[in-house]
Amino acid sequence: MFKRGFLFLATNLAVLALVSIVMSILGVNPRQFGGLLIMAALFGFGGSIISLLVSKWMAKRATGAHVIETPRNEAEQWLLGTVRRQAQAAGIGMPEVAIYDAPEINAFATGANRNNALVAVSTGLLRAMSRDEAEAVLAHEVSHVANGDMVTMALLQGVLNTFVIVLSRVIGRAIDGYLGNRDGYGIGYYLGVFVLDMVFGLFASMIAMWFSRHREFRADAGGAALAGKQKMIAALERLSQTYGHSSLPKQVAAFGISGVVGNGLKRLLMSHPPLEERISALRNAQPDAGAVRQGVVA
Repeated sequence: MFKRGFLFLATNLAVLALVSIVMSILGVNPRQFGGLLIMAALFGFGGSIISLLVSKWMAKRATGAHVIETPRNEAEQWLLGTVRRQAQAAGIGMPEVAIYDAPEINAFATGANRNNALVAVSTGLLRAMSRDEAEAVLAHEVSHVANGDMVTMALLQGVLNTFVIVLSRVIGRAIDGYLGNRDGYGIGYYLGVFVLDMVFGLFASMIAMWFSRHREFRADAGGAALAGKQKMIAALERLSQTYGHSSLPKQVAAFGISGVVGNGLKRLLMSHPPLEERISALRNAQPDAGAVRQGVVA
């Protein structure tokens, strides 16, 4: 936990320092609206893009994943061969394949682009799943890579961050002006920005998680296209044994096969749809000729 917190803090401090230097060099004044837009875009996209670029490194460090370079046993050889075959079918470069120690059934994919990604599975998955079920999980993660989900999520988060920064500060100035402060940077501004950052940030998280849940259905469909519909359904049914328990770090949790569960407001902040909805969507999906290409990449 301390390691994850340190990495998160270090990344954000690096972004803050870089943005401050760039704005100083360019002579950008954040008190003007144009300067505010530039500052918001730099902050909004800066953290997301840097996190994306270092996502593989951070995921390996956070999970302690062992990348399979030379297979040590038949299971590792099977993992490499299966991912290689699926990557070729999906039209992407061969991802790195890794195993990380965790008791729950889970796996994840991450990486800055579809030809330089990482696919990792938990030791709990290898113990609990059959080869057919594990093949479907690997196909689900390869589908995330082929769909470019990591890049899309980073760009979406950057846009949402930018809107949060701009709207909270514009409204904060309006509040301060209403309270009689002509400069627009009094106590009303700072309190308004503090509260609005949290409120708008919550709504932004809801939008990002809605998109993440939508992508999860598509990754399930892609997994079915690559490994077979019945294998994907069986894998999701087996996943119910430990579903809702995830030790994955935040930056890759949305691209795991398993996510947290919740009701009410928490449901709006779930990165994964309920397991029964995912299984139902697969059962009701219509067969599609050429689905390997269309279902994974489209």
